[in-house]
Amino acid sequence: MTAKIFKPARNAMQSGTGKTKLWLMEFDPETRRSVEPLMGWTSSSETRQQVKLWFDSKEEAIAYAERGGIAYRLLEPPADAPTKALSYSDNFKVGRLGQWTH
Repeated sequence: MTAKIFKPARNAMQSGTGKTKLWLMEFDPETRRSVEPLMGWTSSSETRQQVKLWFDSKEEAIAYAERGGIAYRLLEPPADAPTKALSYSDNFKVGRLGQWTH
């Protein structure tokens, strides 16, 4: 039983930062999913795949995994790209790359 500890990325459909400050621990699947013969649905006998544990910090998640004897993989979040502050007047600068057409 191994777990993955990571900080989830922001949802692409929203501009908010909800649930991006929390750390998430998900369990990796131990067995393959199988096709249920009667209905043809994909199923699994593992219930740990359905468990998601949220933590306020990376250290809390690691402590929980070590206390429970759970092997874990820690995925560090990528560094944020620096953002360049732009103003509305930058659209009309003389040295702007590309033409302003309107």
